[in-house]
Amino acid sequence: MEKNKQKTFKNVLQNSVLQYGSNIALSMVDGEPITYRQFGKKVDIISKILQKRGIVKGDKVAILSENKPQWGIAYFAITTLGAVAVPILPDFHANEIRHILRHSEAKAIFISQDQYNKLEDVELESLSTIFHIDDFSIIPPNTTTDKLKEIIKEGEVEFAKLRDSAMKLLYPTQSYLKEDDIASIIYTSGTTGHSKGVELTHKNFIFDAEATLQIQKVTEDDRLLSILPLSHSYEFTIGFLIPVIRGASIYYIDKPPVARVLLPVLQKIKPTMMMTVPLVIEKIYKVRIAPQLSKSGLIRQLMKVPAVRKKLHRVAAKKVMKFFGGEMKFFGIGGAGLIGDVEKFLREGKFPYAIGYGLTETSPLIAGSGAHNTRFRSTGIVIPDVDVIINNPDEKTGEGEIWVKGANVMKGYYKDPERTKEVFSEDGWLKTGDLGYMDKDGYLYIIGRLKNVIVGPSGENIYPEEIESQLNQYDNVLESLIFQENRQIVARVHLNYEESDKEFKHKKMTETQIAKRIEEMLEELRNNVNSKMSSFSRIFRMIEQTEPFEKTPTKKIKRYLYTN
Repeated sequence: MEKNKQKTFKNVLQNSVLQYGSNIALSMVDGEPITYRQFGKKVDIISKILQKRGIVKGDKVAILSENKPQWGIAYFAITTLGAVAVPILPDFHANEIRHILRHSEAKAIFISQDQYNKLEDVELESLSTIFHIDDFSIIPPNTTTDKLKEIIKEGEVEFAKLRDSAMKLLYPTQSYLKEDDIASIIYTSGTTGHSKGVELTHKNFIFDAEATLQIQKVTEDDRLLSILPLSHSYEFTIGFLIPVIRGASIYYIDKPPVARVLLPVLQKIKPTMMMTVPLVIEKIYKVRIAPQLSKSGLIRQLMKVPAVRKKLHRVAAKKVMKFFGGEMKFFGIGGAGLIGDVEKFLREGKFPYAIGYGLTETSPLIAGSGAHNTRFRSTGIVIPDVDVIINNPDEKTGEGEIWVKGANVMKGYYKDPERTKEVFSEDGWLKTGDLGYMDKDGYLYIIGRLKNVIVGPSGENIYPEEIESQLNQYDNVLESLIFQENRQIVARVHLNYEESDKEFKHKKMTETQIAKRIEEMLEELRNNVNSKMSSFSRIFRMIEQTEPFEKTPTKKIKRYLYTN
């Protein structure tokens, strides 16, 4: 974007249409691609239809849909008009969705067919228009899900009427769109269970995207496969806005991104970029890679020799690269901490991974790296023109709470001045709630959440994330959660049952024998981890977590569900 231009979504779209008009902008993997020129035209039409329906600058318009090209069209139509987009995570419960719609006072919503049932029986005075996002036709009030199917068949005809009517309208002069106007209110679903409406401006997002581009190059030749929800700021800024700014192509899938679904898609698209959370690559490592690297005593012995281990990792990483289509150049990992053993594999295997750190409140990136300059266990360097300090650092370790200042920091929490005041210092620093430290080269390291710290028997700080990281490195552990109960450290562990079942079936074990073996496995894990921990950080009790933990959209465990 030209330096003298306001950082607004309208200017971003105009620039991309002008520079990359014939490039593919958005497409379902098996759908008809939309070029940037077509993207711009569709945004203009939907924006005019919104005006026809009475939406003006500052009005809130919600989006509740799975990832698809129409999601981005709706978002740009809302924000280029000067209205405020309220993206809602499809994983949210119907009660939470109703709360968001009421709290935001949304006047309209773009919704997919699969999400529509969450709106049934919702009575909202402010919500005057419901758009079916696939064809942008209007869904009449009190429509049932059964009736919706009939309406969808007539959607294209209705949209044509809407379009023709809207295009004939002579619009009054719109208020000038400024970069400090609110572009979006994002309601977070955190690990504490308290949803907050984060107010982010046009400038917040675009500044963060442009700063990130100084860390990792993106070109119009890049192809990105989007598998994380667009309603989360991580995927939105890095997996949507950045490619749009650079004229790259973005592809979406209409099924959950499990391995059997991804494999043919990856071979077809051959993406050069992807945004993921640790759980994706950790599962691939534990299910596909780790068993191969430990299948015989000889290989296990060879893995202890650093030079040989690196060669074995390189061979295995080539298979992972092939799985992802063979042309990956940036594999972004964020949202939670990555297991050390998995990072070591990616690093030694020369797989083009990169780790970032941020918050919804910071649009989101605070620190990150390109695939060329990662540092083991670090989340990278602070992005350009953003300031980070470690507040009240420990004299010995340098660890303290991470505070941030920059043009990527939110305006505040919507309708919540008290909570907004709590997270800002008197001189304007955003308190992230994360604990970390910086090395002499400016690389940032995260050690845990301030609110999760457990105080030991003699006042020692115990970081649950550090113990969880030790547990999660074992092949028979998929995920774990550490908490304190009766002043003792307790671990909930979700085992890798796919691997364990092989042992159980091979030995033809009974249910009683399986239960006993699981107890033995948990005790072995406890002893192994405790041998590496300080006395005050040792696990007292292990609990088998038979079902996967419930998680936030970025796959962080909702700790409050298991620790109260």
